[in-house]
Amino acid sequence: MTIHSRIAEVTRRIVARSSETRGRYLERLERAAAIGPARAHLDCSNAAHASAGAGPDQAAIAAAAAPNIGIVTAYNDMLSAHRPYEDYPAQIRDYARRAGATAQVAGGVPAMCDGVTQGRAGMELSLMSRDVIALASGVAMSHDCFDAALWLGVCDKIVPGLVMAAASFGHIPAVFVPAGPMTSGLPNDEKAKVRQRFAAGEISRAELMAAEMASYHGSGTCTFYGTANTNQMLMELMGLHLPGAAFVNPGTPLRSALTEAAVARAAAITARGAEFTPAGHVLSEKAFVNGIVGLMATGGSTNLVLHLPAMARTAGILLDISDFADLSEVVPLLARVYPNGLADVNHFHAAGGIAWLVRQLLDAGLLHEDVATVAGRGLSAYAEEPVLREGALSWQSVSGASLNDRILRPVAAPFQPSGGLVALQGNLGRGVMKVSSIPEDRHLIEAPARVFQTQEAVKEAFRAGEFTSDVIIAVRFQGPRANGMPELHGLTPVLSVLQARGLRVALLTDGRMSGASGKVPAAIHLSPEAADGGPLARLRDGDLVRLDAGSGELIVLEPGFAERPVAVADLSANDFGTGRELFAGLRARASGAENGASILW
Repeated sequence: MTIHSRIAEVTRRIVARSSETRGRYLERLERAAAIGPARAHLDCSNAAHASAGAGPDQAAIAAAAAPNIGIVTAYNDMLSAHRPYEDYPAQIRDYARRAGATAQVAGGVPAMCDGVTQGRAGMELSLMSRDVIALASGVAMSHDCFDAALWLGVCDKIVPGLVMAAASFGHIPAVFVPAGPMTSGLPNDEKAKVRQRFAAGEISRAELMAAEMASYHGSGTCTFYGTANTNQMLMELMGLHLPGAAFVNPGTPLRSALTEAAVARAAAITARGAEFTPAGHVLSEKAFVNGIVGLMATGGSTNLVLHLPAMARTAGILLDISDFADLSEVVPLLARVYPNGLADVNHFHAAGGIAWLVRQLLDAGLLHEDVATVAGRGLSAYAEEPVLREGALSWQSVSGASLNDRILRPVAAPFQPSGGLVALQGNLGRGVMKVSSIPEDRHLIEAPARVFQTQEAVKEAFRAGEFTSDVIIAVRFQGPRANGMPELHGLTPVLSVLQARGLRVALLTDGRMSGASGKVPAAIHLSPEAADGGPLARLRDGDLVRLDAGSGELIVLEPGFAERPVAVADLSANDFGTGRELFAGLRARASGAENGASILW
């Protein structure tokens, strides 16, 4: 199938924009790869230290005669998604021996649970943790003892941070190893209704807690299609997982077989063999375009509009908000997974999942097939699903109709003709809006602004009954330099209640919303941010604001707006407590949201 003209156009644009930075990156990669396996150049003392704790693998590692695989793990048992990783190192060492290789844990990285920190001070460290994970991974891999790497991570900032590190060590093959989603619990739409009833004061905290625990009930990724599960989709469409690995539940024979196959594949694609596949070649311009297409086709998390540019830049590739918006226009929405529908990721997987989605997009010319992947073939390998037959793992093609057209639909009959991500621009700056779950009659909101500095202040105004007419709620000084750019997920129930009361409401912020953003219009990631003198700092209560997803307009309809002085906030309350003082230097150097909100450049 010929590639769609828009896909080709955006890809050419990214290649041209990135020619200098990508060229330098690839030169560094080739120089590092030309040196050969690094362990061959260690002196005896270095080699002895590297293998001293390796037990039965000590002699093999010291001899440097077989591939040695580094494990970078984000295990902790605070995250349900990462709880299964506790046993992976021992399993991987065993699997590596079967593959004629060795494996060592190179290092662990921090992994915070955004579900625990939502609405709390700890959330102000969340986005910055992505770059800390990249830095910690760099320390782990700096031992320079590995022929390939296995990256163990699932959740929100963890996978992007690991990808950034894998790109930095782009001469080393990288295989990402997922752990899978927990089995389905209380349906997500029912949980959302309970949250709204609690926000409205209709039920007790005990009733809310019972619903939450019925939803988040075991090991594995949370089952809604937020940032964590969007990450898993991306790792497949970008060729870093084995095909079909993302949404197989933990603790199943198929999950174990996929993990063993990932180890064997990592051993097979090192520079020692004939299938050398360095991570930097997998992380190409086409791979990032494929990832953005997958994001649009599935209605994935808006957080990836921050993470993908940061990930790409580490590989020398420069992405822009316009790339997302232009691809969104031609990529149809093929999946309805909560919060864009009632199904969870287990239902999505059962309906055909990623393999069926990839086949649809490939046949329509919406994905680049000619990309390097860890599977050893182009992207068509990811239109196959893994199966176990008499204990043996194999892959089979998927074809035919979706097994549930309320969850997955073909390109010829999509849920929506576009992917549902819109770039916004006007005298309030640049931002994005996710419209895949927002009713069409809410794509244009024009209403007076109410300006707040914290989400708690919004909640207090709500409890006081202050929102009685159409309103655009602006929450500013929430950007990366102000307070680390926390998610404002705590506003979702309040905004949902107001909308359910018949008000036309929207959110306007230089912060983030959750990867599970709901059905209320939200213009987010506004850049420049208010703390950097951005135009949001000029907004006042009562200003008439137009948010138009159709035209991409985000404007204040007030004369003289651009000439107003900017408000300066007292942000001292964000400086201390819950480790925030340790991150002050990172906040001060963070780039803008449109450049990934990163501290690394």
